[in-house]
Amino acid sequence: MEGAYERVVELAKRRGFFWQAYEIYGGVGGLYVMGPLGVSMKNKIVELWRSMFVRKHGFVEVDAPSLGPYRVFKASGHVDNFMDPVAECLRCGRKFRADHLLAESGVRAGEGAPVEELERLLNGNRVRCPECGASEWRVSRFLTMFETRIGPYSEDVGFLRPETAQGIFTEFRRIYEVTRERLPLGVAQIGRGFRNEISPRQAMIRLREFNMMELEFFMDPEAGCPYMDEVAADVLPILTEEVAERGGEDVIEVSARDAVERGIVRNACLAYFMALSARFVESLGVPRSHQRFHGKPARERAHYSAQTFDHEVDVPGLGWLEVAGLAYRTDYDLRSHSEASGKDLSVSVRLPEPGLVRRTRWRVSSMEELRRAAGDRWKDVMRIISSSEDPAREIAALGLRMEDLPLVREEIVEKVNVRRFYPHVVEPSYGIERLMVASLSWAYGMREGRVILSLPPRVAPVQVAVFPLVSRDGLDDVARRIASELSRSFDVMYDDDGSIGRRYARADEIGVPFAVTVDYETLSDGTVTIRHRDTWEQERVGEGELVRRLAELLGVGGPARSPARSGPRSR
Repeated sequence: MEGAYERVVELAKRRGFFWQAYEIYGGVGGLYVMGPLGVSMKNKIVELWRSMFVRKHGFVEVDAPSLGPYRVFKASGHVDNFMDPVAECLRCGRKFRADHLLAESGVRAGEGAPVEELERLLNGNRVRCPECGASEWRVSRFLTMFETRIGPYSEDVGFLRPETAQGIFTEFRRIYEVTRERLPLGVAQIGRGFRNEISPRQAMIRLREFNMMELEFFMDPEAGCPYMDEVAADVLPILTEEVAERGGEDVIEVSARDAVERGIVRNACLAYFMALSARFVESLGVPRSHQRFHGKPARERAHYSAQTFDHEVDVPGLGWLEVAGLAYRTDYDLRSHSEASGKDLSVSVRLPEPGLVRRTRWRVSSMEELRRAAGDRWKDVMRIISSSEDPAREIAALGLRMEDLPLVREEIVEKVNVRRFYPHVVEPSYGIERLMVASLSWAYGMREGRVILSLPPRVAPVQVAVFPLVSRDGLDDVARRIASELSRSFDVMYDDDGSIGRRYARADEIGVPFAVTVDYETLSDGTVTIRHRDTWEQERVGEGELVRRLAELLGVGGPARSPARSGPRSR
């Protein structure tokens, strides 16, 4: 029997939300195409996210390259840590994600489990290969970044980004300067990510190329969260790290403020963005009662994270699905890139009162000896000892040793007016395709044997449908004129093909919230009907009131806009 999720995927493919890419060549796992309705819905989700996470706070947005050099991802830790466990069947040679094989066989193994443990569990539980049925496995680690070469030289290794974040961290100094060097600073990026998934599956759930919305919130770790009061009473459903570590499913409900005060969430800004995330996902049609924040135990967290909560949605027919990750990255990224590049990415803030600090200072006892010992690198040594927090490491990178240089260590006490530090980062990160799947799944319903896609009006790909009752007697001409006028303010489709009942059904199936029908009364008194998708009720309004009433129903205010197309779409 076809399940709830499979019905949503079938509808999405049939009506043009999304489908597998390169179908004429048999398709490629993990690559999908967004069709016309999917693109429209994606754009609505992006704009809603921008309004709630970026514009509301006066944050900024950047657009960095999808391709980056090896040294960036080496410094970020991805080269050494961005790996998944791959299980190879020793009979047929097929490869699968090891922890997924175990989960599908009812054997629990947490994320980040050592390959030796995964191999022991697979072989000890005689987990069968989905292809050939054998039960002998070898497990290893697989780098999930797509590797390439930048330019014609084979030594110039690069990677397609697995997250947009590194394009923000590497550009932090420039962004900080152009935004007048103020904290807190929110920097958003919306774009594509790439992960060479071992076994992509479940349509749009696990992809090799996907769309992301990420925000890096840079803050002073000694400052409070300026936004907490707005969400302090919002209830967060949390599966704590401790319960998750034991394999439990019990969720506690706690206010955002209490979650911080009780130490459940270790950073107030992280709690704020969790509360904001719950509001955002609810606005996509997912009830609060079917959301949770899954605390990740230490060994399951990304290498850069001090605390992570996966924002999960209970998707009908699919179970708990991660739609976002909210991570407290501390100063890991800026410090790592600063050390690897030799460029200072720290910031300074003026202290309310001068203070005394103790620090280590290095001086050269003999310039002549330094030139002799360091050769043509003596200027680099001078730069390092005057500015570096870790001179031994940086001097070693020059091929030199501090003990071989004429350097004298001094402990000094200085009076300072500023405090220098690396900003800490809280990151909410969203997968757009997964948000679409969650929204579509919760919108999908049946009424009298017909599919009704009850999408929230703000993310419905088409907001208004316009139909003539029949395509004669001038009704179609009036309907086309009204559709053209409405398209200045809304996303509109026009349809005059088939009976009015069939047209209503087609509109319901793609989630159009309201349908305007032009009938013979329209010709006599200038009124039209507005049909409501979810109730099938109808109301009659005059043409002159139509834009205002639709804007009121859609909750969009109805401002006139310049449409990107010449007129309404036809179906």
